[in-house]
Amino acid sequence: MTDDVRNIVLGVVAAGISATLGWLARTYLWKRKLRRKQAFFGLPDSSESLLVVNRDPAASEPAVHRFDVFALLELAALVKDCGAHIQVVTQDMVGQGFGERTEFCVGGPGSNRRMVAHMAAMLPGVRVNVDPEPGPDRGAFQIGGERYRLDAGVTEYVLLARLTAGDRREARPAFLFCGQRAINNQAATRYLARHHEKLARKHGNNSFVLLLKVVNSQAYGPDVVELVGDVTRAATSPLPAQAPASRSSHRA
Repeated sequence: MTDDVRNIVLGVVAAGISATLGWLARTYLWKRKLRRKQAFFGLPDSSESLLVVNRDPAASEPAVHRFDVFALLELAALVKDCGAHIQVVTQDMVGQGFGERTEFCVGGPGSNRRMVAHMAAMLPGVRVNVDPEPGPDRGAFQIGGERYRLDAGVTEYVLLARLTAGDRREARPAFLFCGQRAINNQAATRYLARHHEKLARKHGNNSFVLLLKVVNSQAYGPDVVELVGDVTRAATSPLPAQAPASRSSHRA
C-alpha cells in the first residue's frame, strides 16, 4: 500500500469516526433534552394525558371558541413531541381525580367546571369575576390583594399554572390556562410552548402560578405576551380578609 492510499484510507476512517461520534453526541443531547421535557410535562414515552375542553359561553349550543381550538392544537403538538397520547374530554364529562394523568385544562371558571374545581382546591387566593353584566370589574382577576381588570383587546390577563397533588413524586401535573378571554388561553399555551425549557430550569418539577399580560390582542393576536410576575404564593394562600369582593365573582 502506497503512502497516498494509506493517507486516504486513514482520512476516510477518521471522518467516519468523527461522524459517528458527532451523531452519538447529538443523539445523547437530544435524548437528554427530551427527557427533561417529558419530566416537566409529566409525559414519559407512551403515557396518557387528558385535555379538558371548555365551552364557548357566548354560543347557544355546546361549542368551543376558535381561539380555544387553536390552544388545543398547540397543546396536542407538545404532547406528541413527548411521545405521549392525549384524550380530549369536555369540561363536564371528566369524572376522574387529579394526579393520575397529566392534565391540560383550558378556560376560565365561567366556561369550565373542571377549572372551578381545580381553583377551589389549589388556588384559594384567586377570585375571578364571572358576572355576565357589563361593568368595570367584569372578567377581573383578584389575586391576593391585587386586582387585574380586563380592557378587551388592549390589556388582558391570563393565569398559567403548573400544579401537582401534594408531595407524591409519581403524581402527574395539571396545567391550567385561565384567561379573561379565549384568545388569552391561546396566548398562555403559546407562551408555555416557547418557554417550557426556561420554566423547567427555574421551577424544576415544582408547582408555580404565573400571571401573564396579553398586549393589544386586537392588533397582535396572542403573540405579544408579557410576564407580570410569579404569583404562586398569593394564589395558593387564602385571600386576605380585607380584600375587596367583586360582585358575582367566583372565589377559588
